[in-house]
This record gives sequence, structure tokens and C-alpha cells, in this order.
Amino acid sequence: MAVWLLLTCLLLAGTPPTKFPIVFSGKVVAIKDGDTFEVMHNGKAQTVRLYGIDCPEKSQPFGKAAKQYASQWCFGKTVTVYCQQKKDRYQRYIGKVYVGQQSVNEAMLQAGYAWHFKQYSKDANYAQLEKQAKANKKGLWSVPGAIPPWEWRKK
Repeated sequence: MAVWLLLTCLLLAGTPPTKFPIVFSGKVVAIKDGDTFEVMHNGKAQTVRLYGIDCPEKSQPFGKAAKQYASQWCFGKTVTVYCQQKKDRYQRYIGKVYVGQQSVNEAMLQAGYAWHFKQYSKDANYAQLEKQAKANKKGLWSVPGAIPPWEWRKK
């Protein structure tokens, strides 16, 4: 029964095990910015970058708001992280982060504090969540001319 419940939760959470083979749980001990956290795992803080989204930089409009929103979601809480096999060039895990069955990645998009990072993700659900936030003028979409962080960093 417990195994069935766990498998059902994983399926409902939409986490494809083949793409995210590393799974661990831990307490979020730091929020670096809206899309990068430190999660305790095996006695060490592991840096985790949220898969498929890109939040405004700290110096960018809505950067501080994105960090604060992420903090409200998971700082001090135990999360489950589903990571890709390889770390990025900054030695961060790339993954989907869940508080219970709630996806932090999706929450950031829904609230308008992140762009769908289409260069690295083809997730149709993420694209739809961004589109809805934009249509509803949530978060960074509440003001015209929002500059994606990948363009902002080029400056």
C-alpha cells in the first residue's frame, strides 16, 4: 500500500524518473535567488537550480520579489528534489523541487516570478503556466517591457 501511494504521488507530481534520476529530500537552508536554493543532503548544503525556469536577477526588477516568494514557499521546509544526472557548469544540481506535492518550479511561473527557460526546457505545462501568468499580468508581467534574465545578463 505504501509503495502504491508513493508511486501515485510521483505520477501526480509529473516527475519523469528517466529525466530526473537523482532524488533526495532535505531542509532548505538558503535561498540564493528566485531559482537557486541550498538544500541539506547528507550533512552538506547542496546548491539546487530550479529546472526549466529563469527568475529575474537580484539587480533586475522583480528579482528581490522572486527571491522573497521562493523563500515563502520553501525556506526552512523539507523539500524533495528530483535532479538531472549531471550538474551544471557552476556545480549546481538542476532539478524540480517539491514541498509536499506542490512544485516550486511551477509556483514561480504561476505567480509571474519566472520565465519558462525554453532554451533548456520544452515542457508544455511550463509554457502554459507562463502564458497564463502573462495574460493575468501577474508578477513581472504586471509591467510592460520585462527583460528576460538571459538578456539582462548580457548587459
